[in-house]
Parts: sequence; C-alpha cells; structure tokens
Amino acid sequence: MRFAVKALGELDIEDEASFRHVGLYADLKAVLEKSHTTFRVLPEPLAGRWDRALALNLTFWDSGAGGDVLAFEQIPADVVAHVAWHHLASRALAPAPGDKPTADALFLGESIASAFDLYLVGRLLGHAPESSFLETQVPAMSDAALEAGMPEEEFEKLLDDIGKDPERAFEDLRALLYDITRALVRCSGPDEALAVFARYDAHRFAPLLHRHELSNWVLYARAYAKEPSQDDPRADAVDAALREAADPIDWLTRSWVDPALR
Repeated sequence: MRFAVKALGELDIEDEASFRHVGLYADLKAVLEKSHTTFRVLPEPLAGRWDRALALNLTFWDSGAGGDVLAFEQIPADVVAHVAWHHLASRALAPAPGDKPTADALFLGESIASAFDLYLVGRLLGHAPESSFLETQVPAMSDAALEAGMPEEEFEKLLDDIGKDPERAFEDLRALLYDITRALVRCSGPDEALAVFARYDAHRFAPLLHRHELSNWVLYARAYAKEPSQDDPRADAVDAALREAADPIDWLTRSWVDPALR
C-alpha cells in the first residue's frame, strides 16, 4: 500500500470559515502554498483511520516530501496552521547540510505550533462557537485539567483568561513547553524528571501539560537530534526575543511569516 501525496490545494480544509477573522491564518496557509508543502494521505483501505495517521505522525515528525499523514483527503484548518509553524521553524533553524537538527530547535518549533493552538482557542471563543476546532479542543483541555486536579470553575476562569488575552496565553504556554522539554531531555531518570515537573506545578498552564505528548517530544529528540543536551544559540535567541516581545505573535509574523511570503 502506498500513500497518495497531495498539495494543500487538493485537500478539503475543514472548519476554515471559523478562522476568517484570524488574519494570520490566511498568511500561514499561503506559506504552505508558496513552499509547495505536500501531505501524505492514507491508502484507500485505511481511509478514515485517524488512529493510524496519528501513530505515524507522532513517530515520524520530519519525514521529508509528503509531510503530515492524513486519514483522508481532508485537513482541519488548525492543522494547516500547525504544519506552517513547523515549516517556518525548520526554515529559521535549519541545520547545516548533512547535519541533524538540535533538540532545542525541535522543541522550539513544536512549542510554537502547539501554543498557537491555544491562541486559536482564545481567538475563536465568542467568535465561532460552532467551530469543530473548539468542539474538540476545549473538551480535551478540560479533561486534561480535571485529570490534573484543577476544579471545573478554575478551568472555566482559565478559559475566560485565554479568550481575553490570546497573545499572552500563547507565550505563557510556549515558554512553559520549551522550558520543560529542554529540562526533561537532559534528565537521566524519573527522579530528575519528577523534580522538573514539580518545578512548574504552579504555572497556570501546568494542568494542561500532559495533553501535549511531551514524552514523545523528548524521546524523538533523544533518537534523532544532534547531541540532545547541547544548547542551540539560535533557538535560544528566538526564545528570548519572544519572551521580551510585547506581542510575540506579531514578532513571529514580522520575523518568520512575512519574510517567507516575500
């Protein structure tokens, strides 16, 4: 069985109407179109097998031509944005020819892409209540928070805060994901890793951590990154700029998105 390789223009983009008021979404979509990014679609006998597509995507992040694996010829609009951020991160932090990416570069790209999902939640709340993206994301966030011991009323307040300031929510989660995965990849065992998690227990987004497949991030970096414990000055410079920016989304737009479209 072989994948069908499809360009973005050949796919049906699900829930795109809900993102019309998010101007950056159109630019991220244009980035993928301009770069001729392609996607792998499962063979016909496996059509609709999201479990199989998910397993492949979690195992093989950077698999060359024919990027993310899709269950059929349809892609959610939020995944378009997610893939675009990975493309932009790879473009900004590309390793030398023949070299492996650094763990920091992998973690930075994934932290930006994952935190942008939270930014989209904040932007769509109150604007697109019928969005299928919200219908899946908010319950998943709630389940993770409740499992971590956050009372339901506190989760509702957290959701309200995200809607009031999506940009700050993006950066707070991005920085948390970057910090904690950089620390975890340097741990030699569960005792050290437990202490890492405890260090961030007071963070407002700590209850959402375990929905982000962090163990997969760390194991992938240990398997495929160049010297996983080595610092990457380029990734650290971007991280510092985002922490200092008044509007981190605007910084990424000016520094990564706009140059990619020129």
